[in-house]
Amino acid sequence: MIDYADPRLRLCAITDDLRDGRDGLVSRSVAAQQGGATMLLLRLKHADAHTLVEVGRALVSALRIPVIVSERLDVALACGASGVHLTSRSMPVVALRPHVADGFLIGGSVSTADDIEAAQAADYVTIGPVFGAAEMSMGLEGFRRLATATGRPAIAIGGIDATTAAEARAAGAAGVAAIRAILGVNDPAAAAGALV
Repeated sequence: MIDYADPRLRLCAITDDLRDGRDGLVSRSVAAQQGGATMLLLRLKHADAHTLVEVGRALVSALRIPVIVSERLDVALACGASGVHLTSRSMPVVALRPHVADGFLIGGSVSTADDIEAAQAADYVTIGPVFGAAEMSMGLEGFRRLATATGRPAIAIGGIDATTAAEARAAGAAGVAAIRAILGVNDPAAAAGALV
């Protein structure tokens, strides 16, 4: 049974960088949680595994919301994260599912219909970019089409702000995800509150 109302999916804050170090990122993440973020995705493209585990452990220790690690199952397990988020470049979700404990969240990224098969058996999918540059974004109709085709709770990503978050929710999104609009601003608590 798919739980489209899973409260953990409502507002996903995605990490941006370590410009203010591990402690700064943890502080911004705690503020985002206080503002209403319900999940945090640890995504640091240029960090090595050691740094990811160190930062992941600090986030897991500091936050009450689930911490999900982007693409790296090894890092997710090593830092005690609540799950892993796979992209179209990762292994298919169905291949990973038998190797993790019950309750371990697995997310998948969907940008086109070609990504749907790899995301089968995911607990949720992110779909996007929904908004943004016209040539890159799929719009609300594209989001609806892919969300329906996946049959999974869908989180809208791409160009999310207070206005577009409401539009995405009205289009059937289980939640929204943002990078710059939450952890890339001076007041992550207020930014998360505005998106909620």
